Amino acid sequence: MDSSLQARLYPGLDIKIQRSNGLIHSANIKTVNLEKAFVSVEWTEGGATKGKEIDFDDVASINPELLQLRPLHPKDNLPLQANVGVQKQKRRSVNSKIPAPKEGLRSRFTRMSTLSDVSIATQENDMEVALPLPVNSRKQFLVPAAPSRNSCPAVAEIPFTVVSEEVKDQVHSTQGSSSESPLKSVRRKSCFVKEMEKMKNKREEKRAQNSEERIKRAQEYDNSFPNWEFARMIKEFRATLECHPLTMTDPIEEHRICVCVRKRPLNKQELAKKEIDVISVPSKCLLFVHEPKLKVDLTKYLENQAFCFDFVFDETASNEVIYRFTARPLVHTVFQGGKATCFAYGQTGSGKTYTMGGGLPGKAQNASRGIYAMASKDVFLLKNQPRYRNLGLEVYVTFFEIYNGKLFDLLNKKAKLRVLEDGKQQVQVLGLQEHPVNSADDVIKMIDMGSACRTSGQTFANSNSSRSHACFQILLRAKGRLHGKFSLVDLAGNERGVDTSSADRQTRMESAEINKSLLALKECIRALGQNKAHTPFRESKLTQVLRDSFIGENSRTCMIAMISPGISSCEYTLNTLRYADRVKELSPHSGPSGEQPTPMEIEGTEAISHGSLIVGSFSKEDEELSSQMSSFNEAMTQIRELEERAMEELKEIVQQEPGWLELSEMTDQPDYDLETFVNKAESALAQQAKQAKHFSALRDVIKTLRLAMQLEEQASKQMSNKKRPQ
Repeated sequence: MDSSLQARLYPGLDIKIQRSNGLIHSANIKTVNLEKAFVSVEWTEGGATKGKEIDFDDVASINPELLQLRPLHPKDNLPLQANVGVQKQKRRSVNSKIPAPKEGLRSRFTRMSTLSDVSIATQENDMEVALPLPVNSRKQFLVPAAPSRNSCPAVAEIPFTVVSEEVKDQVHSTQGSSSESPLKSVRRKSCFVKEMEKMKNKREEKRAQNSEERIKRAQEYDNSFPNWEFARMIKEFRATLECHPLTMTDPIEEHRICVCVRKRPLNKQELAKKEIDVISVPSKCLLFVHEPKLKVDLTKYLENQAFCFDFVFDETASNEVIYRFTARPLVHTVFQGGKATCFAYGQTGSGKTYTMGGGLPGKAQNASRGIYAMASKDVFLLKNQPRYRNLGLEVYVTFFEIYNGKLFDLLNKKAKLRVLEDGKQQVQVLGLQEHPVNSADDVIKMIDMGSACRTSGQTFANSNSSRSHACFQILLRAKGRLHGKFSLVDLAGNERGVDTSSADRQTRMESAEINKSLLALKECIRALGQNKAHTPFRESKLTQVLRDSFIGENSRTCMIAMISPGISSCEYTLNTLRYADRVKELSPHSGPSGEQPTPMEIEGTEAISHGSLIVGSFSKEDEELSSQMSSFNEAMTQIRELEERAMEELKEIVQQEPGWLELSEMTDQPDYDLETFVNKAESALAQQAKQAKHFSALRDVIKTLRLAMQLEEQASKQMSNKKRPQ
C-alpha cells in the first residue's frame, strides 16, 4: 500500500466501499486510525444509519483515484480540536526550558544527544522509532522525531531517567564499532523486526487477494439477483461433477415398475423473477437437489440431496426421448394381452399435461407431440405387423376425468359416470363410451376433444392448472373380447394440505381428494411391486377404476415424476421426489417389505402435507397438526358420503316432484358449489310440510351434511392458524 494514502484520508471524506454481498456504494469517513490502519465509515440505508471499519488496503483497491490526488497538509487531516492540540503542543515544546546539566551528567547528556541525532536521522514521515532493547530489560523509551538536528525541544522532551545502562552500552558499542558510518549500524534491523515485516506483508497480500476475489465475484454474478450467492455455490458444486447424460442410444431396461423423473426448464415467469436452477442431472439415473439453507448466524449454505431412479431426464430431453424410455416398452405388453399403466405425477405447473397431451389445458396444443398420440401411433404400427395381424384386433379409446371423487366422460359432453362392481368383482364404469379409431389421426382428434373439456382451476403455481385426474385408455379387442388395455393417466397436481387450508371449501375439497387418491395410488403400486396379497384399490376412485392394472402377472406400471427446477419450488420438488422414491422403494429410510403406513400416511398427508417423510416419533407440534389433519379428513370423508346420499334421495324425490329437477341437475356439473346446493336444498325443504314422509330422509341428510361442513371449516381454520408464524 502507498504510505502517502494516509495523508489523503481524513474525517468527512466521501469514499467508495464494498459490502459483503458485493454491492459498492458511497460512504463518509468518520474516523481514521493510523495505528491499526483502518477507517470507520457511515452511510444511510433505508432510513437507518449504518457503519463499518475498512482497512487501508481495501480503501486503496476500491478508490484508486485517491492515490493520484495531491496530499493534504497533515493538519488538514485532523479535526479542529486535534489541530488546536497540535499547535499547543508545539508552543509548549518551544517554550520549554532545559536546566543546565551538571558536570557529572555531561557524558550522559552527550550520549543522549548522539542517540537523538541518530534517531532524528533515521526518522521519515513524522513517525516515532523504538530502539530494540534486550529481552531482560524492563525499560524502554520512544525518541520523538524532529524536523531538524538543531531542534532542541526534541531533546528536551526526553526523560533522562528512563535511559538504562544497557541502552547506553548499546549506543556506546555501536559508536565504537563503526566510527566511519555509525548510522549504518543503527539502521540494521533485528530478526524479530524482519519477521514482523514479513508477517505484515503477508497480511497485506492476503487482504489484497481477498479484495480482488470479492470484486471478481461481484463482477461475475449480477448482485441484483436475490439468490446470486446460492447460484455461485451451485456452479462451484456442478464443476466437481462428471456428467454423463442420457442418450437415445442407451439400452432400455425392462422393469415391472419403472420410476422416472423429468426436469423441465425454467419458464417465463421464473425467469422474470430471476429464479435460479436448483436441480442438477449428472447422469441418466442420478440427480441432485441443491436445497438453500440458512444457519443460525444467517450464513447461507446448500444441502445437496441425491436421488436415484431408473431414468432421469434433464431439461434438454424432448417428449420423444421421454416416450422411448417410459411408455413405449409398455405397448408391447398390451399386445401380449397384458395391462399397462403410465402415470405423470408432480406439482402443478411441472409439465405433466405437456408431457402426456402435448400442450397445456385451455391453450392451443399439438397433441401429436404428446405421449397419448405417440402410443397410439405405435399401436397401429404393431397392429399391422404380421405377428399381430392375424389376431383381428380392433382399437378403441376412452377419455374420462376423476374430479372430486366423481367420474365424467370427456368424450360425451362430460356426462357423469358411476363406478360399480359386478358379480365377478370386476369394476364397471357405467355410461363410459368406447370410440372406435382406425388411425393415429382419429386418436389425436379424440385427445383434442377431451382435453378441451377437462376441469381446470387456478393455483399458486399455475393460473390454468388441471384439477382432475385425466385417464386416456387405448383398448384392444378381439371379436368383442378385451385383449389388452393401456391406461395413460395425467394426474392432478399435488399440493400440501396446510397450503390449501385457508382456501375456499371447493379448493379444500379438491386438494383433499387429490391427496387421498395419490396416497392410495402409491400404496397400490407398492403392493404390486412387492406381490402383496392385498391391494388397497378401494381407497379412491382412481385406483378403483384402474383395479385391473394392479392385479395379474402380466401387468406393468411406469411413473414419470415431473419436477420444477426453480428455487421457489424446491420444497414441492423434494415432496415429489420423496413420493416417487417411496414408490420405487430405493431410499435407505424406506421400511421393510409389508410395512404399515404411518398415522400421517393414513390421513393422506405424508410428504404432501408436511414436506418431509414421516419417520420415527413426532414432535408436539406435529402431533397437534396430525390431530387437526385427522379431524379435517374425517369431516371430508363424511361430507363425501352424505353428498352421495343426498343425491340418491334427491333422485327419488324428482320422480314424484318434478319441481326438484333443477336442483338435481345442479349436482351433475363437475364443479358445482356444495354450499349453494345445501342452501337451496334447505330453502326448498323449509317450504315443504314436515309431515311429508318422502322429504324426511332428505331433510335428515341435509341437516347432517350441514354439521359436517361446519366441522370441516373449523378444522381448516385451526390448521391455518397453526401454520401462521407466531
